[in-house]
Amino acid sequence: MKVVLFCGGMGTRLREYGDNIPKPLVPIGYRPVLWHVMKYYAHYGHKDFIICLGYKADKIKDYFLHYDECLSNDFVLSGNNKNVTLITSDTQDWNLTFVDTGFNTCIGQRLAKVRHLLQNEEYFFANYSDGLTDLPLPKMLNKFKRSGKVAAFVCAPPSQTFHIVSLKAGGRVTGIEPVSSSGLLVNAGFFTFRQEIFDYIRDGEDLVGPPFDRLIKKNQVMGYKYDRFWCMDTFKEQQELSDLYTRGDAPWEIWKTTKAH
Repeated sequence: MKVVLFCGGMGTRLREYGDNIPKPLVPIGYRPVLWHVMKYYAHYGHKDFIICLGYKADKIKDYFLHYDECLSNDFVLSGNNKNVTLITSDTQDWNLTFVDTGFNTCIGQRLAKVRHLLQNEEYFFANYSDGLTDLPLPKMLNKFKRSGKVAAFVCAPPSQTFHIVSLKAGGRVTGIEPVSSSGLLVNAGFFTFRQEIFDYIRDGEDLVGPPFDRLIKKNQVMGYKYDRFWCMDTFKEQQELSDLYTRGDAPWEIWKTTKAH
């Protein structure tokens, strides 16, 4: 299955990085979050990526054009340092299609602009490219296929550290609790679609907006609840992910702990 990656946004919630690099290139360890997202899908055999570009598209292209696998893999150097033999490889069998979908284009229209690259796909994945998870992807995919619905997305508890406040008249606070334990669910940015999704997207529309409203009215959306690991989207969480990576405790690196399906 092909994977559509939305990489055109300005990353306003990661402003500390967003002025210099596009959000998908924000580093987790010594690789960008985009690489981690792609590695996640590749682990499950989905290695054909369509990268929807916009803001600072040149930097994302440049990263992959000059990607040096020796910097992130084991290798043997021989022949007076002239011959390099990789012991492990990241991207050797990946297929990447780069598409400039516009600077200010919304997600729905970015998807519409790559429709021609998905014509032969009964199912395909899509992702915001800014979140990491240890979700068992085959389970979600199988459930989606059995559902017969047009769209599915992962629903997860908010990972941010805000608090929900219960406020009465006069400013009296009657309760406060972390948003992550409130029972609320958010769109985690991991989508699965059937080809029919394009029948619901009209010119100028964003994806999670009128198209999803139409799908919901026809009972064509499946929410896949996942309350284990999911994280990213803000500078604070980027720091937390980097700390997990540095400690060798990165839950999203399922390619190190589970077998591919």
